[in-house]
Amino acid sequence: MSVNSEGALAGLRVIDLSRVLAGPLCTMNLADMGADVIKIEQPVRGDETRGWGPPFAGGESAYFLSVNRNKRSVTLNLKEDRGRQILNELLSTADVLVENFKVGTLEKWGFDEAWRRREAPCLVHCQITGYGNRGPKAARPGYDFLLQAESGLMSITGEPDGAPMKLGVAIVDVCTGQQAAMGILAALQARQRTGLGQRVEANLFATSLAMLINVAANHFLTGQPPQRFGNAHPNIVPYRDFDCADGRIVIAVGNDGQFAQLADALGQQEWSKDPRFKTNAGRVENRQILESLMQQVLKSRDSGDWLERLAQAGIPSGQINTVDEALADPQTSANEMVVNWDHPNAGPLRSLGVPLRLTETPTRVPEAPPVLGADTDSVLADLGYDPDAIDALRRDSVI
Repeated sequence: MSVNSEGALAGLRVIDLSRVLAGPLCTMNLADMGADVIKIEQPVRGDETRGWGPPFAGGESAYFLSVNRNKRSVTLNLKEDRGRQILNELLSTADVLVENFKVGTLEKWGFDEAWRRREAPCLVHCQITGYGNRGPKAARPGYDFLLQAESGLMSITGEPDGAPMKLGVAIVDVCTGQQAAMGILAALQARQRTGLGQRVEANLFATSLAMLINVAANHFLTGQPPQRFGNAHPNIVPYRDFDCADGRIVIAVGNDGQFAQLADALGQQEWSKDPRFKTNAGRVENRQILESLMQQVLKSRDSGDWLERLAQAGIPSGQINTVDEALADPQTSANEMVVNWDHPNAGPLRSLGVPLRLTETPTRVPEAPPVLGADTDSVLADLGYDPDAIDALRRDSVI
């Protein structure tokens, strides 16, 4: 069977008015799958993450470079009437609009739901906000750190006797961007059936609550506030890190059969017959006793010895990599998760690859994120603006 050289979303145009992380990650996902993403940025400064550094390469921050590949950049001053008119013209050519302005901003500029139904009934409008469109916090801006705190995620992250901790990446932004992309794809599928677009609403607060998953379910069932377990799991034992003679490893036992294999690999076959440890429920109840016994055994050998023995026994286990070690892992290369591309200002650079695989409509070969305004002239020319009109717009700071 031949492979289609076009991406799954080829032919779709996305107007990207978002900045920072959740929105740009969402639109990068769409661009990776073949959509034509036009990133609208304010003149001079552009997306604020262009300045979020160091480190910088060719004047661009690593942060901006991480979530803006495979896009075109157009500068547009949306505070000017002519800027909003150009946006209106662009939206008439688009399938999707993605924005993360404060609630009410687009409506203030005339692009409200009534406008969409009247002027662009087929448009899928994805709105990403901090807290949603209703409720006492709707007007507040959303920042990942705040949402990790307010949602309870920080309260369950960290050592039991330590302080609450956030994750090392802006995980709420990342998951919200993925939720938004999923909602857009669902709306596009619905449009195939109905012929109409719709508004897709994603917000950081709702996403961060949804990320509680089983921890929230534990609370609903018990009424007790969930606790921090460090690197351990509230519902599965053993499922944590352990010290070996020369460093730490992680062991993740998912069922009773695996535990019996683990006990055998550790030379402690009697554990799998012990009433305290035979079932996962018993192991959770007797967590401290079992983990202490395991720690005594694991300290007797080097981590490499244990990892080899555990792998042979089919026990999920691994070393705790640094980021550079993870990126150098042969499995990273096998998944094509480090790619090379040339940036017009910075030259050759490396970046993360696309984690998704589509066998018949492959994702795009990553192209470097655009320099600010690199595509303004060509996009305006496609709309019918001649060079003199474009020069006039630039003189008047509209672009």
